[in-house]
Amino acid sequence: MSNTKFIIEERAANIGNFMVGRLLPFRQKRMVGPFIFIDHMGPACLSDSENMDIAMHPHIGLSTLTFLFEGSIMHRDSLGTEIEIKPGAVNWMTAGKGVVHTERTPDYLRHSKKMLHGLQIWVALPKADEQCEPSFTHVSADDIPSWEDNKVSFKLIAGKAFGKKSPVPVYSPLYFIEIKSSETKTVSIGEYLYGESALYILEGSIKSDGHTYESKQLLVAKDSTLCAFEIQANSIIYIFGGDAFPEERFIEWNFVASDKAFIEKAKQDWKADRFPKVINETVRIPLPTPKRFGS
Repeated sequence: MSNTKFIIEERAANIGNFMVGRLLPFRQKRMVGPFIFIDHMGPACLSDSENMDIAMHPHIGLSTLTFLFEGSIMHRDSLGTEIEIKPGAVNWMTAGKGVVHTERTPDYLRHSKKMLHGLQIWVALPKADEQCEPSFTHVSADDIPSWEDNKVSFKLIAGKAFGKKSPVPVYSPLYFIEIKSSETKTVSIGEYLYGESALYILEGSIKSDGHTYESKQLLVAKDSTLCAFEIQANSIIYIFGGDAFPEERFIEWNFVASDKAFIEKAKQDWKADRFPKVINETVRIPLPTPKRFGS
């Protein structure tokens, strides 16, 4: 495929009770624009005795973006936020110099069968904002820019593109776009994209330059301005990317930074219980066995 630099297959990863599909980072491509980590959660059908329970854990140097297709998650953090996210809405948490949060099944769903399906995304912060004050923003599904063109549905979940701007308060030039089609259609959107770009197929398939690409594949473009493909009927894809940073980013556990010293300090602070607490939470996820820095 003339405009594909890498084809990345979704890889299984374990996050406690759940298996997820990991898309980034990848050995040959650590980031796409400012996007440094993407997990595809589910789809998982949970019994009346199974629940999502991710205890207190810290972040620095990044913003998290949670976007659900099915199910519900109760988010609580050390800023005092307590909010339920449902499909189509966005939770955007900026860690900056340090934040702690939990993600759990809401109380009213804990004793019933339920589905969980969505994306968990980390966006690295520009160097000037890596140590900013933490913050949290919830954007409802109705406030996400949505439109239709040639019977293809578009949604600008975060960033700027197509002359539109999402209300999600990002820190650098980026885009995160949903494209759905019930019919086979040609999509040519390169003129609206910039920086680095990748395309993830959630459902269905696309065709380009005589090749067919199926669900759970991530295509990293050589040139985002050449983005054109044929989306097959009943397909859902996500396009994300933006301007890359001039500096390298390191990632270890839940920490991201341009300077390894920030990560080392965060590790010691978490071990010494110096991070802020989440109200009414007592269980902390311990720092894992040391691993080599990502590069």
